[in-house]
Order: sequence, then C-alpha cells, then structure tokens
Amino acid sequence: MKIDKPSASPVSGSSAIPLVSSVAPLAAATDAWIVDIWGVMHNGVTPFLDAARACATFRHIGGTVVLLSNAPRPAASVAEQLDRIGVPKNAYDVILTSGDAARAMISALAGQTVYHLGPERDRPLFAGSGVTCGALQDAEAIVCTGLFNDDTETPDDYQTMLQSAHARALPMICANPDLKVERGGKIIWCAGGVAALYETLGGQVSYAGKPYAPIYQMVFDELVRLRGVKVARERVLAIGDGVKTDIAGAGAAGVRSLFIASGIHVEGQLDAQTLELLFADAPARPVAAMSALAW
Repeated sequence: MKIDKPSASPVSGSSAIPLVSSVAPLAAATDAWIVDIWGVMHNGVTPFLDAARACATFRHIGGTVVLLSNAPRPAASVAEQLDRIGVPKNAYDVILTSGDAARAMISALAGQTVYHLGPERDRPLFAGSGVTCGALQDAEAIVCTGLFNDDTETPDDYQTMLQSAHARALPMICANPDLKVERGGKIIWCAGGVAALYETLGGQVSYAGKPYAPIYQMVFDELVRLRGVKVARERVLAIGDGVKTDIAGAGAAGVRSLFIASGIHVEGQLDAQTLELLFADAPARPVAAMSALAW
C-alpha cells in the first residue's frame, strides 16, 4: 500500500469513509458528475467498461457527465485517445482538460519564446497561441507538459536542467498538475512531479488543471451551457483517483467527491484501514470510496 498526503482544502470531516460497491445511491442525489479520466475511465491502455456503463446510465436518467482531465492537451486530442482506447462516446457529454486551461496562460506569453519540456505529442497545445517553442537558453519561460520519456525517466533526471532554468529565474507553466498516473499497471511520472521539483529548487510555477480553481469554474460554466441552468454545487459529484487533485480540488470547489482506488495510491485490496490511513490528515475527504466505478 502506498500513502500520499493530500493538499488542504475547505471541506473537512473525520467520520469513516464508507466503502461502496455501487454509485447508484449517490447518483440519485446528483445532477452532474465531474469524472476523472485516467484511472477512472481507463488506465492508458484498457477501457474500464463498468465505469463507462455507469456514466452512460447516469446520463440516461437525466444526469450530465463532464470528463475532467489533467491531460496537457486540448479536449479534441483527448477525445481521439478515448476513441482509440475504446471508451464509448455515450459515457460523457463533454471533455475539459488542463490543456484547455493552460492555453490561456500560454497565450498570455504571445510573442515570447518558450521552452517546451515534454513529449512531442503535446505540441498541439501551442497551436495558435502566438508563442515560439525554442531552446532553453533562448527561452523566457518553460511550459512543462510531462517528461520527454515517461517510460524510463523520473523528475530527478531533470535536476541539472531545472537548476539552470532557476538560475535565470524562468517561470514555469505546468500543464498537468498530476504527479503520477498508472499506465497499463505501471506507475509513471507526470508534469506535476517535474514542477514540484522545480518549486523545491526555488522556481516559480503556475499550474493549470486540478486541483486549482480556474478549471472548476470552466466546469461550472460548461454545466450551465449543457443544462441551461446553474447547477447547485451540492448536486454535483466529483469522481476521481487522485487525492491531491480530484479529491482536494473538489473539496476546495465545494463539491462532494467519490474516491476510486487506483495504483497511484493503493496497491492491493481497498479496505477501511487503507482509506483511513490515506485520508488521515486530509481536510478534504470523499463521501464514499470504491475499488472501481460501477453502477
């Protein structure tokens, strides 16, 4: 079992977190779900079809499902990935990503040269932003979307590069606050891990995505567009596997949450003891927990 301490947020509680096998009772008290993608809907390789069926069922009875991802790419790119993996389209109404939120931050640097720290597949993030991607020595800022090779690298491999960037006081935009995700049963590092290291070196980092407020405001605005009325926050349920992102972000936004156990926090069987250790010092606690999302 692996335990990570989450960030603080306004929602608190010390009662035992119920471990449930069905999301249906929670669905009855909600109008909209904010659902994490990686770790809830798929693991980067395999679709979680029970989760997809739960979302489709909720939509069938009148609910709205917003897939909210810390992927550092525009929503259209994530939709293509879901199609390839096999997550059915009827499982969701719309996708929002930290890439969408990051684009506004990047566009504010129009006319400047930035250093893209991350894989080539994330380059669509910069299209139409007005920035030029160049070498680190020419850059006025860093945009981190991940590691160049997340199969083999860790943030420590970037220590020398980040020390050089900090010496020049380069600000960083982190387009994916996730520290780690599970890909096909393997834990890999994300941009948030690199950004966290940069901060420990004294670097300045601006984050796009969960658990930060701007991306939740995007969700609430989108819910108004989709449903035609403002959705009360007590009628919204966030579903995710990230303690420091999904659960903490939901708490800070005044939204209840459902924790889904994935390999980033839990190895082996999810049980009451594991939950209490995981959320022992967490002001934001989920209203329930599941091993995997299912109706």
